[in-house]
Amino acid sequence: MAVNMILLLFFLTVSAVSAADEDAFIGVNIGTDLSDMPSPTQAGALLKAQNIRHVRLYDADRAMLLALANTGIQVTVSIPNEQLLGIGQSNATAANWVARNVIAHVPATNITAIAVGSEVLTVLPNAGPVLVSALKFIHSALVAANLDGQIKVSTPHSSSIILDSFPPSQAFFNRSWDPVMVPLLKFLQSSGSYFMLNVYPYYDFMQSNGVIPLDYALFRPLPPNKEAVDANTLLHYTNVFDAVVDAAYFAMSYLNFTNVPIIVLESGWPSKGDSTEPDATVENANTYNSNLIRHVLNNTGTPKHPGIAVSTYIYELYNEDLRPGSVSEKNWGLFNANGVPVYILHLIGAGTVLANDTTNQTFCVAKEGSDKKMLQAALDWACGPGKVDCSSLLQGQPCYDPDNVISHSTYAFNAYFQQMGKSPGTCDFKGVATITTTDPSHGSCIFPGRYALKL
Repeated sequence: MAVNMILLLFFLTVSAVSAADEDAFIGVNIGTDLSDMPSPTQAGALLKAQNIRHVRLYDADRAMLLALANTGIQVTVSIPNEQLLGIGQSNATAANWVARNVIAHVPATNITAIAVGSEVLTVLPNAGPVLVSALKFIHSALVAANLDGQIKVSTPHSSSIILDSFPPSQAFFNRSWDPVMVPLLKFLQSSGSYFMLNVYPYYDFMQSNGVIPLDYALFRPLPPNKEAVDANTLLHYTNVFDAVVDAAYFAMSYLNFTNVPIIVLESGWPSKGDSTEPDATVENANTYNSNLIRHVLNNTGTPKHPGIAVSTYIYELYNEDLRPGSVSEKNWGLFNANGVPVYILHLIGAGTVLANDTTNQTFCVAKEGSDKKMLQAALDWACGPGKVDCSSLLQGQPCYDPDNVISHSTYAFNAYFQQMGKSPGTCDFKGVATITTTDPSHGSCIFPGRYALKL
């Protein structure tokens, strides 16, 4: 999916170019240039609060880079498509870009990669002839600054550059781009970088006119007779994601490149769509992203390369209510712009937990300035008909102090919210309650829902 905004992506586990003995990571896009999006400072605070160690910017936004300084977070910056022609035609322009957007920020900001453009061959084909030059000029500037060992350079591609993608063993890149793809792969191979690929099973499913089953797109278990089999390799495919990634591996091998690893830069599923997109639902988005996270973090690999990590960025962290386009374009996020989860990921058994499981760190609290009589009535309801265990609020118990209606109602509201599975509408109490990601626990009073993120 092409993007024309400042984006960042965050990652959960140890980052590594894919290899059999290395763990995969998961990333998520965050839009930050729209008025309904969090500021760089807020985004940085979210990353630090969730102990996120890897971030990717789809620009080199100075405010975001400053917000990430001295955090230790590993950062990937990007060159927007509109700057590509200038950089690809001038070594000096590339060097100036690196000086301004990289050298000026390291080592305080831990920049570890540069993504040059976004889906250039399909979105901006007239820049295709200078794409490899742009990568090489940027890399040369890094070499001159003695940063090439620390910072990788690559460029993300749409999966649509792969033709005849099933069976994967017959896949090949659009031959018209061979003059670009061959030197590009040579550069990635020689510099120890990776092939960046965007994979969207949602669009593959939508455009298949019923040929691709929904379960196959969503990573749902399939009976053996429903699995897709590559007749040439006899490899069995249980999901679209693996088939597309392997198609890229085979397309590279068709050009005699067999040791360039793949990182998936974008993948996700929309939670809402218009009448023409009936499968853009909360349940399907949850199913896809939960299964994708589990698949990636278990280091399952693909049928062609089992056990080889395929690190993946989920599109995206926040919904973008003001984004132009269809309803689904606004609804790829795991969270609403206010930080409230769109849905709770099903991550039991995933081995590690995505920051969306801040749903385990989402709390219901008394709203500031609320009428105390209304708070007391809501507190009485929660501890009575609401069936909340309010014993911790009794004198001598951990949550008795401070002994006031605001503190006690906050405890009761949150306990009810948690026991109701954080369902929509269960943190309202006639307008005197609100959702927060700030843990209201204090001293020995531990609120239900408190969670320590494990990485």
